[in-house]
Amino acid sequence: MSFTSQVKDELTRVDPGCSHCDRVTLAALARIEGTLLLSGQGKYGLEIATEISSAARLVVRCLHSIYSLETEVTVRRNVLHKSLNYLIAVPDQKGLQAALEDLGILGGLGIEMGIDQRLVQKTCCRAAYLRGAFLGSGFIADPKGDFHFEITVEGERLAEDLVALMEEFGVGAHVTRRRNSYIVYMKGGTAICEFLALTGAHQCALAMENERVLKSVRSDINRQVNFEMANQEKTTAAAMDQIASIRKIVESGRLSQLPPGLQEFIRLRCTYPEATLKELGEKAKPPLSKSAVYHRVRRLEEIARNL
Repeated sequence: MSFTSQVKDELTRVDPGCSHCDRVTLAALARIEGTLLLSGQGKYGLEIATEISSAARLVVRCLHSIYSLETEVTVRRNVLHKSLNYLIAVPDQKGLQAALEDLGILGGLGIEMGIDQRLVQKTCCRAAYLRGAFLGSGFIADPKGDFHFEITVEGERLAEDLVALMEEFGVGAHVTRRRNSYIVYMKGGTAICEFLALTGAHQCALAMENERVLKSVRSDINRQVNFEMANQEKTTAAAMDQIASIRKIVESGRLSQLPPGLQEFIRLRCTYPEATLKELGEKAKPPLSKSAVYHRVRRLEEIARNL
């Protein structure tokens, strides 16, 4: 099961915050994933498709319990994705038009383009609408890879209304257009976790947060390793330059003419070719500071350049 399917399955099991939340969740799901059929003046039909069996059960239960509507469920197999698809059809019947108006799908001027504000008066209902929107066309990439979240809708106004609804909870999202659709998307792991938590997918939010922490730890370790490797490369390159200067002085026969401090450094560097200047200073007798050792290195390099 994909991570998106896990999230949707958990969202269908969230207990409603009030007596209106199930209606609001159904309204968002039907508004985004439903197809409105018009067979004549005042004659409507509604079809809602989903690949999540628990979402199909939620839709049927709400249509029956809230609006007492008859439904027909068809189970189809998706050959491409090797999964089942559930089509819930609501044929034209008494009470359907009133239900469509109550769900914010039909308005006074026809099809409602944005979110009917009557549905989202309460905080729990706003979360329920976002829950239904994700159940309709939401997608979250596997958190083991890149963090990516999106909800696909057909109208720009609906997309902007969803973004505004998220912003009321402090969740930042953006809208982009893709062919004939509008995408509400988020990239950051923190924002996606906040969305999952506010809509009730707490287990999936926890799983995603764990992955986010693991990625952060891995990133910190990689940065530290890269930093240490870079430092080691610099230390090795500097030691090679120092040994080259020492070799030049030795070959010139001037080693015995050097001051005792420089001779001691040459002995330490040849004995510990991979040590840092700080480590060489600690091995000197008496111990030397890093700056004192670096001063001797500069004197040696100057002597070698003058040969």
